[in-house]
Amino acid sequence: MATLDQQADAQPVASAVTIAHVVYALHAFAIIAGVVGAASVVGSFVGSLPSIVAVILNYAKRSDARGTWLDSHYRWQIRTFWFALAWFILGWALILTVVGAIAGVPILIALTVWLIYRIARGWLRLVDRKPMYV
Repeated sequence: MATLDQQADAQPVASAVTIAHVVYALHAFAIIAGVVGAASVVGSFVGSLPSIVAVILNYAKRSDARGTWLDSHYRWQIRTFWFALAWFILGWALILTVVGAIAGVPILIALTVWLIYRIARGWLRLVDRKPMYV
């Protein structure tokens, strides 16, 4: 496993950087679709075709970024999707219990803000060619 200094020095292939931009764009599109459409932001993020394609791209192309600063973006994107899905399921499970709706709705609202933050922060750091762990 490469150290952080070695990863900072290693340059990823251009196609891996392009895929990372595409993944952020697909996730951003899913968020925007949730804002302007009938679905919620979180529902659109975890259940829409753009986000599902994005996570598949992450797994398919992740090896191209290994050992470089870009690897942290792939990890960030993958974790964002899976943590969002887990919190989405928990939030809705609580809402369906009626009693848990008091906690479920705030969870989904906080998750919406968290998703916007994660995609925006990650994409901005990618544009600056900076890893996510710094």
